[in-house]
Amino acid sequence: MPVAEIRLAADRVLDSAELINGTSEDVFVPLDGVKAAAQKIMSRMQQIGYSTAEWKKNTLTPSVADSAAIEWIFVVDSLNFSFWTDKTRASQYTVTLDGQAYRGYWTLCAAVNRAMREGIPITDAAYLASISKEQTAYVFRTDDPATQESIPMLDERVAVLNEIGRVLLEKYQGRFSNVLRQAQGSAQRLVEMVVRDFACFRDEHMYMDRVVCIYKRAQILVADLWACFEGKDQGLFTDIDKITMFADYRVPQALCHFGALMYSDRLLTYLKNGQNGELLESGHRWEVEIRGNSIWAVELIRRQITALGMHVNAILLDFYIWDYAKEFADEMKDIPIHLTRSVFY
Repeated sequence: MPVAEIRLAADRVLDSAELINGTSEDVFVPLDGVKAAAQKIMSRMQQIGYSTAEWKKNTLTPSVADSAAIEWIFVVDSLNFSFWTDKTRASQYTVTLDGQAYRGYWTLCAAVNRAMREGIPITDAAYLASISKEQTAYVFRTDDPATQESIPMLDERVAVLNEIGRVLLEKYQGRFSNVLRQAQGSAQRLVEMVVRDFACFRDEHMYMDRVVCIYKRAQILVADLWACFEGKDQGLFTDIDKITMFADYRVPQALCHFGALMYSDRLLTYLKNGQNGELLESGHRWEVEIRGNSIWAVELIRRQITALGMHVNAILLDFYIWDYAKEFADEMKDIPIHLTRSVFY
């Protein structure tokens, strides 16, 4: 059956989010909270002039939108998972570049940039297809291996790099830019191609005897390309507003803070009392409910803001909420974060 006759990937994500929301037992999206959150988010986004330009303001992201940036984004988003830690700040996985110490997601960007400066072809498909565990460990080495933890899930990262390198060589002449070109300006088609051809992006789970689709990394890949090119040239997608938010663990915390997401008492107690940080297995019902309802909450916030007269898509809302969560982390410290070791986020 031609792709045009079936529900495309991003549509399946929203369908899944609505299904999860309608059957959830422990995670809820209160409509009053959605309306209040929409008002607050819209006001602040307008006040600070929040836009895709924020993406390029970070010194670690590509400053020039070109073919090299496309390959950089693909590699980074292929590895954009599991940077949380239960270690003290001093012993966390840390990468320092240009005198700045980075933790969390930004260690990935810093390590990739460091490797490129060292002449390591970290965005070359042939290199990635055969990169070893030792080589990967070197690329993503921490500042002080004697006192700091190593990058989480190293074996899984090696497998991801080998897979994307191999698929790019076998199907796309070794360049992700060829995948982008074949998408022909459709964000939906690009997500569909990525989850079809690259298994590591296939963020699907069983929920209520149904397969539900989250596709966090595949969609943020599209979003990063769109933001890097500021919606122009190779980053021009005619259906960019079809992309949903990117369900991770930081944005749900912020949505709870805004009152747009609520947990049952038993789930809240479980998250607060969890031991060693590693609380939920990938695919656990609670994990799926948190992620699915987060997508639905942001979709409802988007609809509310649109009804109030401001055009915004889920991508920009996700970027803003994630940045907000990082900036105001201290205000949210009493809201527990669900943590899952997964290649999907």
